[in-house]
Amino acid sequence: MDTAHYKQILAGKERDLLAEIARLEGEARESIGEALPDLTDQATAYEERELALQESNLEWQTLKQVRDALQRLEDGTYGKCVDCGHPIEPARLAAVPWAPSCLEDQGKHDKQPKG
Repeated sequence: MDTAHYKQILAGKERDLLAEIARLEGEARESIGEALPDLTDQATAYEERELALQESNLEWQTLKQVRDALQRLEDGTYGKCVDCGHPIEPARLAAVPWAPSCLEDQGKHDKQPKG
């Protein structure tokens, strides 16, 4: 496995996520500071801020996964399922380079109730 290739991809994704998080959090801060006299405009600004914060939260979750994958690269465990230890399918890593689990174990995680 070409770990240098994946390290480059993951580092680029980390940079992109940090930039997107900064943009989204900036949007949320701007909407808080706006003095809007119209209630409809206030409601719209509130919804936009909430959406930006939700998107930022998703980006933070992905950033954590990317950083975990970079750590696995450093540890020499990248490309191995964190659950069963078997190799993660190359097509899965090509699609989601920060994937921590093989398809079988990811399917098990997806079936677990969220709570």
